[in-house]
Amino acid sequence: MTARPEAEELLMIEEADAWFEYLEATRAQSAVRYKEVEPWAWARLSQRLRAVRAKRAKLRPAAAA
Repeated sequence: MTARPEAEELLMIEEADAWFEYLEATRAQSAVRYKEVEPWAWARLSQRLRAVRAKRAKLRPAAAA
């Protein structure tokens, strides 16, 4: 079955994309702007990473069956 490795790879890409979004939002900001943007960017990153973990958890039981 090649679907599981492909799904894992897509999840890794999604996780990397979440980190790149965080870096793009916070990079090269002034100190004042960083203080405004960083809490939002961190919350967004955390939300996306939780979603990736949830999707991975769903893949594991499917592989065991």
